[in-house]
Amino acid sequence: MVDDFEDRQLQRVRAFDKAALAAIYDTFHPKIYGYIYRRVGDVEVSRDLTSELFHRFLQTVKQGKGPEQQLKAWLYRAAHNIVIDHYRRQKHRNHLELTDQLIGQDSKLEQITEQQLLAQNLRKAIHTLTPDQQQVVTLKFLEGFSNSEVAEILDKPVGAVKSLQYRALHSLQRELTVQKEQVLA
Repeated sequence: MVDDFEDRQLQRVRAFDKAALAAIYDTFHPKIYGYIYRRVGDVEVSRDLTSELFHRFLQTVKQGKGPEQQLKAWLYRAAHNIVIDHYRRQKHRNHLELTDQLIGQDSKLEQITEQQLLAQNLRKAIHTLTPDQQQVVTLKFLEGFSNSEVAEILDKPVGAVKSLQYRALHSLQRELTVQKEQVLA
């Protein structure tokens, strides 16, 4: 079970076992990088922020702090915080890169153009959401987490996550309808 793996690894990490640290890095780096990339949409920035996250994790462990359990939730929460810090420094809203997920490998040029337009419209619509709603949409629909996992990562009750998800989807539907009407007008 994944939780048992995480718990065993955390015990070894607290003892500063380099093999455990490497296993955690190997296991979570691609996932955390992907999450951060979807939030910022820039390869270099995503690499830097992911590196910063694992550096912070290492520093926290060296100080005898860090997660006691639920490593995955701790890492995603830390990634969320790093992304927020990045945007505070940059003073602009986040950018979700959806094009890669919407474009299939065998798509024709026309389909690619339509899908890129859809991704652009969806990105624009996502930018209208509150930061909490953006976070829930990203974790739930782009990262594939369950509501309970999203709640754990965001440190919110499951009911609050469901409410944020409902409001976000309703807002997205409304915004995409407005965009469609503007195109047809």
